[in-house]
Amino acid sequence: MDKLDAMQTFVRVAEAGSFTAVADQLQVARSVITRQIAALEKLLRVKLITRSTRSLTLTAAGAAYLEKCRVILNMVDAAESSLDEEKVVPRGRIRLGLPISFGLQRLMPALLEFAQAQPHIELMMDFSDQRANLIEEGIDLSIRITSALQPGDIVRQLGQCRLLTLASPAYLSEHSEPTHPDQLRHHECLVYAMQMNAATWDYQVAGQVQPFSVRGRIRANNGLALTQAAARGLGITRQPDFIAQAFLASQQVVEILSPFEPQPLGIYAVLPSNRYIPHRVNVLIEHLAQALRPA
Repeated sequence: MDKLDAMQTFVRVAEAGSFTAVADQLQVARSVITRQIAALEKLLRVKLITRSTRSLTLTAAGAAYLEKCRVILNMVDAAESSLDEEKVVPRGRIRLGLPISFGLQRLMPALLEFAQAQPHIELMMDFSDQRANLIEEGIDLSIRITSALQPGDIVRQLGQCRLLTLASPAYLSEHSEPTHPDQLRHHECLVYAMQMNAATWDYQVAGQVQPFSVRGRIRANNGLALTQAAARGLGITRQPDFIAQAFLASQQVVEILSPFEPQPLGIYAVLPSNRYIPHRVNVLIEHLAQALRPA
């Protein structure tokens, strides 16, 4: 048994709280993970994890061993990364968490270009608009678009995007154009959400950000779908500029309420907080920063 491999597996299991989740990350059978942990416990002659039918918990010895493993593995990553930097040949696997629309429309060309330029790097791309737990899900780098970072996030800002309020000329002709966000409550709004509870959109009014209630019979967790609905005259939607651009250019929709537009959202590369960042990940971040830099 390779002790470093076993330590890496133990750290993944401890952080994910699941043998199955780690098996899925590594694309192996669950039994492979359980055998590796059992072999490590036998080698160390101590119980690291207490297993039940529903959960895993670390023993006192397991918790102490986990912290030592993190230190050792970070040192190993740093040493290997420094060698790679000297060789100037980034290599290894990067697991990416990507937002769906922005990932497909803006990031995919840059990622495919990166894959062609870096043949020794494997890219595993997970597209989802849900906020991922990087440590639990084994993600090396996540791209997030947000106005509010979470405490403890380790990030690099790659760019920004504007949130635009959009409607078709036909809808505005029939229902009249709102001139203040408060008037949205009288309109059919196409909301980015799957929950049926009340929704709000934030706007800047008199220099202050204020929430305004909106309602509508069509909701979705995909901005492109909602913008298509707006283009058909089904209501007003609020979408980032990278989705709106093509619809505005073809005049299927127009921008409204622009004097109340909120501050732009940040586009961030978010990194796990508990591990050394490998050279290959830094190389990818630099590539994405260049690709997203305004012309």
